[in-house]
Formats: sequence, C-alpha cells, structure tokens
Amino acid sequence: MSGIDTSLTFVPLTIAVLTVSDTRSPDEDRSGTTLVDRLTKAGHRLGSRAIVPDDRDAIRDAVKAWVDDPEIDVVITTGGTGFTGRDVTPEAIEPLFDKRMDGFSAVFHRISFDKIGTSTVQSRATAGLSGTTFIFVLPGSPGACKDAWDGILEAQLDYRHRPCNFVEIMPRLDEHLKRGKLQA
Repeated sequence: MSGIDTSLTFVPLTIAVLTVSDTRSPDEDRSGTTLVDRLTKAGHRLGSRAIVPDDRDAIRDAVKAWVDDPEIDVVITTGGTGFTGRDVTPEAIEPLFDKRMDGFSAVFHRISFDKIGTSTVQSRATAGLSGTTFIFVLPGSPGACKDAWDGILEAQLDYRHRPCNFVEIMPRLDEHLKRGKLQA
C-alpha cells in the first residue's frame, strides 16, 4: 500500500528551481514561487532559483550548471513546454538526460486530465536523470506546478514514501556512470 512510513526519518534534498520565461520577473513568477513554497514546506532546501529566457542555450546552461553542482539533488523547471515557437525547454534539457523517466509524463498527464481534460495534451512535460541529478520539466502555470508537486513529486522525493521513492535509490544513481554510459 502506498503511503508514508512514519518509522523512517525524513531526508531533506537540495532542489533548484528554474523558471523559463521571456516575460516574468521575480515578483511575477507565481509558478516558481509555488514550487519553492511547496518544496520548503515539505522540508527540502532551496539550493538555487533563477529565471532565464526561452532560449535553448540559456536553459541548458542553467540546468547543466546545477547538474554539475554536487550539492543539487533535483532540478525542477517551469515553463516552455508548449508548442509555440518559443517553447523549447524539452529540446534544451532532454539532451542532458542519461535516462528518461517516461512514467513521470504519463502520471502527470493522468493527474492533469482530471483537472483540465484534454487540454493536458498541450504540455510536453518530461523528466529524466542526468548524472545523479533528477530533472523535472513542468509547464509554466501555477496549477500545473501544484499538480506535479502534490500528485507526484512530494511523495517521490520523500524517503519515507512506500513502497518506493527516488531518495532511496540516490546512492546508486551513478552506477551506470561507473560502468560507462549505457549503450543504445
């Protein structure tokens, strides 16, 4: 059965939040603020927060810097997952993935469908693992950020969540790197 095992101790993670937008300022970044509020309320640490424009290189450079930082466990981005010409977040970040997390997108869309119906197909939310860093790419709306955090990330980033969670496998995430990159 799924749930929190209260006999275990919570393990705080260090999480970076990146907002991708050509128009949002720190004062107007409701999606980033939603994520920061939720992750800190859960007991995690905010490692860094930034806003970058809808530019592949700027997005990739920001995420890569956090992936390369041994203090950052998780990167969550918000914005740029739609279909307009400026929506390039998946294209910027997916090349960084050593492993894709297709289940994240499937569950995100399942949760989103219950809230916004078929409009969920307009999001290209994705996730993966880069080195030993989990990366979650979310749409730019506060509602989508709430859905992803409340419906997936809060449990999966909690060591006490059963039957399994991402935190418990973190010590073994670099096994594929020690053996060399996986062959396609």
